[in-house]
Amino acid sequence: MSDIQAETQADTQSLSLPDAFDLSIRILTANGFSADHAAAIARTICAGQRDECHSHGLYRLLVCVHTARAGKVSCDAAPVVVDAAPGLVRADAQGAYSLLAFETGRPLLVEKARQTGIAALAINHCYHFSALWPELESIVAEGLVALALTPSHSWVAPYGGTKGVFGTNPLAFAWPRPGQDPFVFDFATSAAARGEIELHRRAGKPIPLGWAVDADGESTTDAQRAMDGAMLTFGGHKGSALSAMIELMAGPLIGDLLSLESMAFDAGAKSTPYHGELIIAIDPNIFMGGNVAHHQARAEALFDAIVGQGARLPSQRRYAARRRTAERGEVTIPKALYQDLLALL
Repeated sequence: MSDIQAETQADTQSLSLPDAFDLSIRILTANGFSADHAAAIARTICAGQRDECHSHGLYRLLVCVHTARAGKVSCDAAPVVVDAAPGLVRADAQGAYSLLAFETGRPLLVEKARQTGIAALAINHCYHFSALWPELESIVAEGLVALALTPSHSWVAPYGGTKGVFGTNPLAFAWPRPGQDPFVFDFATSAAARGEIELHRRAGKPIPLGWAVDADGESTTDAQRAMDGAMLTFGGHKGSALSAMIELMAGPLIGDLLSLESMAFDAGAKSTPYHGELIIAIDPNIFMGGNVAHHQARAEALFDAIVGQGARLPSQRRYAARRRTAERGEVTIPKALYQDLLALL
């Protein structure tokens, strides 16, 4: 073993996937979360860690516990699911995290999509910290196309501005591919996820230019200055327009909060954003008019044209990471993070 390898191992902690899940459950239940909420949260967090999405992996336990200790999130509220219309399911999280509400409302969403061709699940009154792709993977596994969007806190400045108005406002999409991994993307409409900047801050590393401005509106590579200033949208005015769309679709349209309103509700507690989430499911068997095999083949031709020239599909990196984790049988996190997690018990 080289000195560099030994130093790297000394700075990291490896955990089997069952141990990572068990640690997550113990931390969450020790801090007041009910068994059902703890399990739903742990499933999503461990999926992120398994796929090497570190900003949405075990690190997020720190966020969940901080929010619970701040008295913001309900740790045991049971979601209320309502059959609101032929193509609409409502899941009221009642001030808890979104994940149990999603899991509770998903079966009816899938059923309605298969009946009507398209259906939506509106999750209201929820705290939301998680990546969207684990939710969409559970829908695309049913053979459905899926779309999800949500606001957050107003950390992100609009194009041409320097003060936060938008959230990081992720947009996610999933397309089923028979016999192979689905096509899935999930990205913030900000230049980077908030968690990525926080991980840079914890590691003492600079962030790339273009991610954020400081409190004076000046470009910065300092993660702490970025956290104190405003993040930027990706793609300039294009990302800004998409972010505004997500604010409207997953805010007023479903009767829930904008990112500005979520930040005001937080009142300086620096807790998880409180707002809503919109998920749309589409049945290709109905939309494709009975000629499913033909149109699926056309979709595959598109994917072949992309990868055939050496380009990578979104989500390929995650699936490769998932396979690596399965081969190793463990995940690895910084030792400092592991110590911080143990301190939550």
